[in-house]
Amino acid sequence: MGMTKVIVATGNSGKIREIKSIFNFSNWQIVTMKEENLAPEIIEDGQTFEENSLIKARRVREEYLKKKPLDYVNYDKVYVFADDSGLEVDALNKEPGVLSARYMGEDTSYHIKNQAIIDRLEGVKDKDRTARFVCALSSIDMDGNEIVVRETMEGYIGYKEAGENGFGYDPIFMLPEYGCTSSEIPMEEKNKISHRGKAIRKMLSILCDNEN
Repeated sequence: MGMTKVIVATGNSGKIREIKSIFNFSNWQIVTMKEENLAPEIIEDGQTFEENSLIKARRVREEYLKKKPLDYVNYDKVYVFADDSGLEVDALNKEPGVLSARYMGEDTSYHIKNQAIIDRLEGVKDKDRTARFVCALSSIDMDGNEIVVRETMEGYIGYKEAGENGFGYDPIFMLPEYGCTSSEIPMEEKNKISHRGKAIRKMLSILCDNEN
């Protein structure tokens, strides 16, 4: 059985752990951009999660082929994965949306961002606090073949931060089926239901079908 390499276009350790936990096969090598010494300038100017994920995947593939033009021949297949994820709050016209990471500034702590969203929803009733996490995950191989999948995790915005297991907006994102935030359930459990976990599993299924 040959080896497949996946270069993940992120520096987010949480995303890396999630992908590795799902692609847990001896013949799949999961590496980061940093491990491949890739640091392309990426301007995420797309209007949708899908557009931004493809922008990242294409730029990383371009730099990989430029810096390591012969490396991919050592593998049966090499893919670049890139995701663009974010929070959509219905009562806020689906903000912060594609600007989730840059909402109120990239260097602003998520504690401040989370409190700002709670403050903006002051007086909004439970039934109108619906929200979702969105993940658009792209893969591109060295021949330029592209696949994009999209998955969501539905919930609503709580009234205060709670939980230590998640990151980003997790502490304010309530899961009705659990009665707590996505930051209060174990990471293994969250990976089963999360927008990113579902997108990764869908991508794995497509890629495995294509390789067989």
